[in-house]
Amino acid sequence: MPSSFVFGAFSAVDDKLVTIYTKWGENLDVNNVLPEYPRPQFERRSYLNLNGKWQYSIRDESEEPAKYDGEIVVPFSPEAPLSGVDKQLKPKQTMWYKRTFDLSSLSKKDHIILHFGAVDQTCEVFVNDQKVGEHDGGYTAFEFEITEAAMKTGDLKSVTIKVKVTDNLTEEGAAYGKQSEKRGGIWYVATSGIWQTVWVEGVPETYLKNVKINPLYDQRAIEFIPEVAGTKTHLVGKVIVHDADGKQIGEALLENGKPAHVAIPDMKSWSPETPYLYTTTYIFYEDNVKSYFAMRKFSIGNDEKGVKRLFLNNKPYFHNGLLDQGYWSDGYYTAPSDEANIYDILKMKNLGFNMLRKHIKIEPLRWYYHCDRLGMLVWQDAVSGGYPYHTSVIQVLPFVGVNLDDHRYSIFGRSSEIGRNNYYRDLKAMIEHLYNVPCISTWVPFNEGWGQFDALKAVDFIKELDTSRHIDHASGWHDQGGGDFRSWHIYFVKLHVKEDKYNRPLVISEFGGYSHKVDGHVGSTSQFGYKKYKTVEKFNNAYKELFYNQVIPLIEKGLSATVYTQVSDVEDEVNGILTYDRKVCKADEDLFKEINSQIHL
Repeated sequence: MPSSFVFGAFSAVDDKLVTIYTKWGENLDVNNVLPEYPRPQFERRSYLNLNGKWQYSIRDESEEPAKYDGEIVVPFSPEAPLSGVDKQLKPKQTMWYKRTFDLSSLSKKDHIILHFGAVDQTCEVFVNDQKVGEHDGGYTAFEFEITEAAMKTGDLKSVTIKVKVTDNLTEEGAAYGKQSEKRGGIWYVATSGIWQTVWVEGVPETYLKNVKINPLYDQRAIEFIPEVAGTKTHLVGKVIVHDADGKQIGEALLENGKPAHVAIPDMKSWSPETPYLYTTTYIFYEDNVKSYFAMRKFSIGNDEKGVKRLFLNNKPYFHNGLLDQGYWSDGYYTAPSDEANIYDILKMKNLGFNMLRKHIKIEPLRWYYHCDRLGMLVWQDAVSGGYPYHTSVIQVLPFVGVNLDDHRYSIFGRSSEIGRNNYYRDLKAMIEHLYNVPCISTWVPFNEGWGQFDALKAVDFIKELDTSRHIDHASGWHDQGGGDFRSWHIYFVKLHVKEDKYNRPLVISEFGGYSHKVDGHVGSTSQFGYKKYKTVEKFNNAYKELFYNQVIPLIEKGLSATVYTQVSDVEDEVNGILTYDRKVCKADEDLFKEINSQIHL
């Protein structure tokens, strides 16, 4: 493959996007958008979903306009077709959202908490014209208590919420992932504003703010560490544990900040093959919360031949995965429905894959819930930042096997101290937000040198927060000798692995990218792929040869995980197993199932 194709493929070209709709987007009810409870692992009855039609305006000035521009369908970004806006929020512009809600139906009202799944990038929030808080970071969830402001008028039937948003993309090294002001190739259209569910929750005077869950797999027990808020935090509550059939198997007292343990008799392990979930009820004073957990363990060990492997539940386990960008042809960052997310996960599972690498994006909690209950491992990327990226660092040197020292901040686009600090802020928020999710096996702090810095320190930082999962510290290249894997991205050349001098398991964390364009189902006027095939038959045959001739033979040489590129087409990219609108599966399903049945330890 000529080098001009290799390196040119990564350049943004800003060709025109083509609007194509998923079947879920075509049937979207704008008055009932993503209505499901947004936090399945911490569920209360007293809540109100605030998705749907809001007022919006986009202005060059920061002040709230006297008149708004029209309606936007929340939680779709204004750039996304399903938002009904089709406008780009540009750097230095300000976007305002406004809507009045009836919150009187909340059954608990001692504390009223306003939740945002994600707002890109910086926002201020006002309730009844009183500022209740601000947040920076376009991918992390946040919340504000709005009790005083909501009751300001004495009428919960008419509470006005306003959100002021700016999105300067790369300014001060903010996390922006694969967004680009000039999209094209592997870089996607920049999105902004509210892009995950907005909801309000009513809780009693003393309530559970969080419960940290630790599966003690080898002890056959589960640990709960509650965090209680309110004036009566000295009170004692309890947790009740049930099996998947609803039978109570144990309970324990809950005290603020103290570990509580429940033994799990006849323990059933969670795995992609047996995604067994236990359910719990937390009761603390007048608070009642439903949750779930799984008994599973991720570790590193030697197989019977002495080869270093990834272990699941104390046994070698091969992670056979796919790169999952999480983009949608009509919702962009936001899936058009809960069923759409289920479709992607279930389709890949039915093809025989057992893992998804969530690439440079943090999904709503319901996505992880579906991976938990359906049985799909997840490798979770942190969202990349830093600016500018140098071609030699992220494209040229890695292809000739050169790993750079990532303490050299300027060449990795990390000169901004604010940006480096924000990276750790966002990394901490992501890990704490997703800590209890059973399916997540691996944290990926850096990808392909995109804003990478001090990766070994990032590993230590993650371990301070979570020692229960694997870490792929520098996915692809610029390996610093840390983390739990030796991680390669291999395109254009034959797949290979070699013994790691640090004695880590060997992983190909990106490869493939075989492409086939399906006319009528493409998202851009130009198409990009690593290796293109004109017919679906040639695409499937090439995939078959790749796995039988290259992937499977490497397993006995130490290969422990693979991540094929990718679940779906995205904008210019036509290297998905599914088309961008999810209406066509390019895979010969019987062939993929047969191949994947051969990929195991």
